Amino acid sequence: MTLYPSLITDALATVRYPGTGKSIIEMDMLEDDIRIDGNHVSFTLIFDKPTDPFMASLLKTAEAAIRMKAPEAEVEVKTATRKAAPIVEKEPVLPGVKNIVAVSSGKGGVGKSTVAANLAVALAAEGYKVGLLDADIFGPSIPKMFGVENEELYMHEVNGKNLIIPAEAYGVKVLSIGFLIDPASAAVWRGAMASNALKQLIEQADWGELDYFLIDMPPGTSDIHLTLVQTLGLTGALVVTTPQKVALADARKGIAMFRDAKINVPVLGIIDNMAWFTPEKHPDERYFLFGEDKNVDALAAEFGVPVLARIPLVASVGEHSDSGRPIVLEPTMSAQSFIHLAHEVVEAVDRRNNDLPPTEKVHMK
Repeated sequence: MTLYPSLITDALATVRYPGTGKSIIEMDMLEDDIRIDGNHVSFTLIFDKPTDPFMASLLKTAEAAIRMKAPEAEVEVKTATRKAAPIVEKEPVLPGVKNIVAVSSGKGGVGKSTVAANLAVALAAEGYKVGLLDADIFGPSIPKMFGVENEELYMHEVNGKNLIIPAEAYGVKVLSIGFLIDPASAAVWRGAMASNALKQLIEQADWGELDYFLIDMPPGTSDIHLTLVQTLGLTGALVVTTPQKVALADARKGIAMFRDAKINVPVLGIIDNMAWFTPEKHPDERYFLFGEDKNVDALAAEFGVPVLARIPLVASVGEHSDSGRPIVLEPTMSAQSFIHLAHEVVEAVDRRNNDLPPTEKVHMK
């Protein structure tokens, strides 16, 4: 009988690998090196490991399968180990960003977004390169606070990739899900949809080189928080609260989340917002509407973190946020509070970077 390659492959197609029940042809175990010289045929079987427990039996079975087709054949079966696919290192997310800081709160209504917006502008005014991501998927307010809610987003090509160009105002690069939805409509997102949209704003945007990348987080603890810590290694978190006991109870949960062993994000400090009410015309007067400073001090002492700033409740802060021009740009007492906060955040980040290793992304099973 004349030997030819298809006879060999047809014969080997009847040989099953015991571990899977599939033929060795289906499993791509036959090397492309069949050699026929008269009655002599040789080929190589590829195994994943040199210690494959079925190797010896498969060699005998393969030889027997060919002899069933061609009894006079002299069969030589060689073995080889499959080469492991090269490990392709993923490009780091935000390679040009030095510090990634989450601005968070345990509950809504404590002024977290206002703090994030004014902090970003204050840092930019100090000469730092700053980006601000509005990650509050369900209540994006950063575009309005920066006066860019009608901004149209464009894309451009960077190193062969089409990336979103962030909006820019007051020296801060800004992106928000608010740019992508109708501001008059409620944003109804399933958890996975919201997480994917947020990852797109992080990974598919041209953030460039930044000293500080601030993330205005949604209030509470949610899938969005897990998405962020699984996508980015956060430098640290700022927790915004009011002195009200209800707000402090929720702030405690937020701090505990970041300090969970699986997440392990350093808490840089607490921001005591709306610490007291001060009338614009009577800046020396203080009215503690939500509780006293000692409540915030007790929470800070409990977790061993500093109170970075106490920001008064002043009507003009909200008015400037609504007009799209953060109060920190004005020569006011409130502006000084946010400028002081910016200095404290820079020092807190420096201490963290000197004392602790970089934060790793969270890998959850």
